[in-house]
Amino acid sequence: MRSGRRLGHVLGPRLGRRFGWLWAAYGTSALGTWLAFGAFPLIAVQVLDAGPAEVAALSSVGAAVGAAVAVPLGPWVEFRRKRPVLIGMDLARCAALLTVPVAFACGALTFPQLLLVSVVVAAADITFRTASGAYLKTLLPGEDLLVANARFESTTWTTTIVGPPLGGAAIGFLGPVATVLADAVSYLLSALGIRAMGGHEPRPEHRRAARVRAGDLLDGWRHILADAALRPLFFNTVLFNGLVMAVEPLLAVLMLGRFGFAPWQYGLAFAVPSLAGLAGSRLARPLVTRFGRHRVLVVSGALRALWPVGLAFLGPGTGGLLLVMGVELGLIFCCAVFNPVCATYRLERTAPDRVARTLSAWTVTTRSATALLTAVWGVLGGLLGPRTAIGLAGVLVLTTPLLLPRRTATPLSEPDPAPSRP
Repeated sequence: MRSGRRLGHVLGPRLGRRFGWLWAAYGTSALGTWLAFGAFPLIAVQVLDAGPAEVAALSSVGAAVGAAVAVPLGPWVEFRRKRPVLIGMDLARCAALLTVPVAFACGALTFPQLLLVSVVVAAADITFRTASGAYLKTLLPGEDLLVANARFESTTWTTTIVGPPLGGAAIGFLGPVATVLADAVSYLLSALGIRAMGGHEPRPEHRRAARVRAGDLLDGWRHILADAALRPLFFNTVLFNGLVMAVEPLLAVLMLGRFGFAPWQYGLAFAVPSLAGLAGSRLARPLVTRFGRHRVLVVSGALRALWPVGLAFLGPGTGGLLLVMGVELGLIFCCAVFNPVCATYRLERTAPDRVARTLSAWTVTTRSATALLTAVWGVLGGLLGPRTAIGLAGVLVLTTPLLLPRRTATPLSEPDPAPSRP
């Protein structure tokens, strides 16, 4: 009996069978994504003899166009049952990715096909995240949302640690196309898991015409900008994520080029610190219980901004490797505390009939800003040098805590529904 209680204390409250299926589906697809990490650029270079500009287009143009395609899907998702949307987006990603190994086997693979697949996958990914957030709010009562988001966060970091090494080994033995096939299968398994959840999902209360009006496309942004609590948090996360991700290519240039780190050292520098993500996500709920949601949100959001500037002092050898690992360890730990608290805060501040549009607007903006800032910092890296550009991004990141919510927000006047948990 005591051991069962201790186990329950470690794992946290049980959230029901349906959430268990959703969590398993998320973990499966996340593992598939990390197994195939870097597969498209490798296919472009090794199979299609693509140049640097084409390889860059796969990540930047594909993500930007995918975000644009996803804009009208937010309002479309809002007034539909979310489980069929989740299954449909999984199957869409599976089908799109399967065309790559099929075309490769037939000797018909082309770069435009890779670009088109990256657009479809990016748009479906945004739509899936939009629908899953809205579905989670109807699946669980409000007091369990932080636990659920913390579990998703810990799964993200677990698959980040496990996926790339396994994917790298698979690429070495079987080639990059094999990992794309594994990624496609992971989405199929995710769809089957969501299908197996069962249960009845209520139809959204307010039905609209199937045709999306132009004004509906901006509803998510209107809600974010009109909410005094969400508005600063929105700008904070968009700017922070964009600046942190923008320096990743420059950091790779420094480590793999100028300082001569081996690829395994480069991977190690980011894989080992991901362990801090497990610790941070595990501590998010106890910290909120003890210190309050607003304090944890602000403190962890401010602390995560202190780390990126340290990358400007990167040097060669063991010292440089340890510097990167130390910076990433602190950054990932703070982000792993912040992210589930932020995701829960965002759901709690949004009425059920606006969740999909709000999450869509949030994700589209973040992805687009990241693509834009990555391109800008690529230019700055060429003009100023990679180290100076990384330092500039780090200094700008130091200003992002000014955008965090300064006061505890008043609760919504409309209470969230309390769904029953099977």
